[in-house]
Amino acid sequence: MQFSEFSKQIVKIKNLELPGEAFHLKMAPIQRILELKKKAREMKSAKKAAVLCLFYPSEENHTNFVLILRNTYKGVHSAQIGFPGGKYEDEDNSLEETALREAEEEVGVMQKEVEILKELTEIYIPPSNFFVQPYLGVTNKTPHFVRQEDEVDAIIEVPINEFLNPENLVTQTLSTSYAKKIEVPAFNLQGQVVWGATAMMLNEIRELLSKVL
Repeated sequence: MQFSEFSKQIVKIKNLELPGEAFHLKMAPIQRILELKKKAREMKSAKKAAVLCLFYPSEENHTNFVLILRNTYKGVHSAQIGFPGGKYEDEDNSLEETALREAEEEVGVMQKEVEILKELTEIYIPPSNFFVQPYLGVTNKTPHFVRQEDEVDAIIEVPINEFLNPENLVTQTLSTSYAKKIEVPAFNLQGQVVWGATAMMLNEIRELLSKVL
């Protein structure tokens, strides 16, 4: 899809109601996620983070969004695909600021060049005990991505047409931090299997896009 056409249509998303947790749960790797989310709220022990789903024009004016492959490290999100983003810091004035700051740090997109169109449905990630606030944003400039080498192993540019192709919704057998060899719903994007919290957020975004494109 040409970004010039996409940019005209995507602004309609501001007025849409969020599809919400129902679309998260279609891609959830565990059935107990709502129960765990409720428990985390009651205990008030979870940390906060924010991520950015950023749409932008490629050099050919096609519509893409960016994902990252995290570096391998000793942690539950080692070597996983996700959105640019990270933990809320005390100096952040809001979670939106967290998402923009982290995106600039991790992939080099300047905060001032991003327009946030919509705050999406918050998601709880049990293995790391984080409440994550996703944001949907756009930039009209083709980014010159610069990865943060100590955090990001690779930057993955995903064409929107590939994302919206139903053939790229798959089921994959994976071993996770809480179960071995389980079947999980996932997206196959740019040769990468995207599952878990990122797939859950993507499924809500996919539903929103289906209403405006």
